Amino acid sequence: MIDETPVDAATLAHPPTAFLEVRDLYVEFPTDDGLVHAVDGLSFSLERGKTLGIVGESGSGKSVTGQAILGLHKGTSADVRGEIWFDGDELVGASKERVRALRGNKVAMIFQDPLSSLHPYYSIGYQIVEAYQIHHKDVSKKEAKNRAVEMLKLVGIPNPQRRVDDYPHQFSGGMRQRAMIAMALVSDPQLLIADEPTTALDVTVQAQILDLINELQQEFNSAVIIVTHDLGVVAEIADDILVMYGGRAVEVGDVRDVFYGPEMPYTWGLLGSIPRMDRGRQARLTPIAGAPPSLINLPQGCVFAPRCDFRDHVPGDRCATERPELRSAEGRHTVRCHIPHLEREEIWVNEVRPKLLGEGQEAVDGGS
Repeated sequence: MIDETPVDAATLAHPPTAFLEVRDLYVEFPTDDGLVHAVDGLSFSLERGKTLGIVGESGSGKSVTGQAILGLHKGTSADVRGEIWFDGDELVGASKERVRALRGNKVAMIFQDPLSSLHPYYSIGYQIVEAYQIHHKDVSKKEAKNRAVEMLKLVGIPNPQRRVDDYPHQFSGGMRQRAMIAMALVSDPQLLIADEPTTALDVTVQAQILDLINELQQEFNSAVIIVTHDLGVVAEIADDILVMYGGRAVEVGDVRDVFYGPEMPYTWGLLGSIPRMDRGRQARLTPIAGAPPSLINLPQGCVFAPRCDFRDHVPGDRCATERPELRSAEGRHTVRCHIPHLEREEIWVNEVRPKLLGEGQEAVDGGS
């Protein structure tokens, strides 16, 4: 029997048992136009050695969530509420000094644009040494540089003894991303957040970077969060997927559950807008109509309702007036949608999935 009770991690009375547990997180930014609700009541958990993929369009709150975990909003005008439990530490209420001690040491981030994240005036080695010595003050500069060379070798930089003294502009895009990974991993962090780690890289280099993150995760037993808009990246590396839209989680589950049995219309739209090897040769990509919502004026009801093609499956105006809860579908698979679970399954099997596969799929299957 399907449990349709709301899933609300913020109401849990027990202490966190997961390595990372985010409870009812809100991140808001005051602007001249109004309050930006960048993250709106987000909850999820992650264990060591596991990878969580956070996906969604630009402006869905993915990167802001990663920055909140690192405490990068502390000291800014942002209003951060809720709880972020990391290995027994609560980070939202922690002091800036405590979060700074964790950042780069136990928690690290790979930013999406290494060219703007790396300082052009300093060599790659200097920047890795600086990141290492901040948390290892008793280590000499020579030892720290040897550690930098070791990390560059680990991430696949050829001739690291020489390249350690090169500057960011002397590295290719893929090499700069590897250098960013080396800097992030120099202190053996327990949690790695990768924000669009393969953006602007060609397909071959993308695969190399994903393989590298996966290998290093297994070596260090780190928990990894991959923030991306690319579902192909998530399918390659993640154990679980969190789909975000309008600052909210709209579907969460095991990677196979979400890819092979998605139940949220927004997830259907994402899957329809990316190339797939199992499509028919004549199948067209189907973009999601409309534009993402304004984070200043979020819809009162379902945040995806203005763009949803399946609103007529919900009687009355519930989609426009009532915010759906994140409810259990099966097992750990949860969905935020007013359409009943069994009806969502029927829509996926009978309407959405055949359209995603394309009209030529039967002929492809028959010839295989």
